[in-house]
Amino acid sequence: MRGLLIISFCLACMTACAQFKNIKLAEEAEGAAPPLDPSITINHKTIGNIVAGIAPNRSVYSLDSGRTWIETILTSPFGVFGNPSVISDAKGDIYFFHRADPGGLGPGNDAWLDRIVCQKSDDGGKIWSKGVSIGNNPPKDQDKQWPAVHPKKQIIYTAWTQYDTYGLNDKNCQSHILFSMSTNAGNKWDKPIQISQTPGDCANNDNTAIGAVPAVALDGRIFVAWANQGLVFFDRSYDGGKTWLTNDLGIAKQSGGWSMTIPGLDHCNGMPVLMVDNSQSRSHGSLYLVYADQKNGENDTDIWFTRTTNRGDYWTPPVRINSDEPGRHQFLPWMAVDQTNGNIYIVYYDRRAYDDLQTDVYLAYSTDGGNIFAEKKISEAPFVPDDSKLFSKYINVAAHAGTITPIWTRMDNGKTSVWTAVIKQEALLKK
Repeated sequence: MRGLLIISFCLACMTACAQFKNIKLAEEAEGAAPPLDPSITINHKTIGNIVAGIAPNRSVYSLDSGRTWIETILTSPFGVFGNPSVISDAKGDIYFFHRADPGGLGPGNDAWLDRIVCQKSDDGGKIWSKGVSIGNNPPKDQDKQWPAVHPKKQIIYTAWTQYDTYGLNDKNCQSHILFSMSTNAGNKWDKPIQISQTPGDCANNDNTAIGAVPAVALDGRIFVAWANQGLVFFDRSYDGGKTWLTNDLGIAKQSGGWSMTIPGLDHCNGMPVLMVDNSQSRSHGSLYLVYADQKNGENDTDIWFTRTTNRGDYWTPPVRINSDEPGRHQFLPWMAVDQTNGNIYIVYYDRRAYDDLQTDVYLAYSTDGGNIFAEKKISEAPFVPDDSKLFSKYINVAAHAGTITPIWTRMDNGKTSVWTAVIKQEALLKK
């Protein structure tokens, strides 16, 4: 009996020790907009500085490696309307990209989504600039931007979707992928150029061109991937964004499209995430792509990973990241590459342990360029979403100098909150 008790105690201890401390960054207040769609970055100059963006308009930053956090509310003459995406450059400046709403009237007014906005902080997230306008092109709508930075220079890049009219279900309404860059640390942006040749519709569904994520190599070559019509498309520029491929390359089939149904969620996507390895590892120069789809059926959503070592000419057959038995949902992935060592990290929601809507958060990682992935559950407790309430369309993860910071939304009793964990590489590998 004593031996059984010792074994039980050890198993309980192992289970407890397998968890990483979860840190709540934001919670829904009565009558306020729910915190959603978080993004996170680690300052590339000051490692203890971590900055998160949370929809619709808040930033939360830490100056002591995540022990304490301070919230700031962003304002801009162009409005701040969700879809936050934050990133650090090599000099330590932080950039916060978001959608616009100059009149503050929300959906339905002509000014809503009339541009992309980039706000900048040079003090670790304490104070933000009023913002720079990108891509204002009325009456067209601008949405779903993601940024990238040059590994060594203060050159900033972003790609996004331009709609003729956001959400319009009309066969003549088109969506395209646009690209712009700033060569002076985000203070001024080039006139956007359209890089997609295959138009999508405007219905914000599977046949909409959306989810463009740029990645920039050490030599300045630029790569972008996005989803449209059941495919992941890919484009590239070898001359600093001046010229792009004549035709979009379809590099992966996304069975069922990027918009998918997950029980308990009001909406879910499997949009692709593109990253490049600029480290000095053996995988230097490799491009990595992760996305979700339902090729194994509507009741079995999976996370897929593919890579290329020749700048996108050939991609490996997609491999499934989640190693559970078929019939469970893994969804909403995001990826980061630690550019100091080449390690790959993929965060996603996971229901492998349950027959109902209980949901965990998992982190998969690879230390060998994507040949082998291991998975760890990083959420301390499951949550149950409610599809009558708004839930995040994105989660995120950052990694730099051996620190990994996943960020996600959970829902409890119909209210959302945003959480992170500050994970050290050596602790992750030990557990």
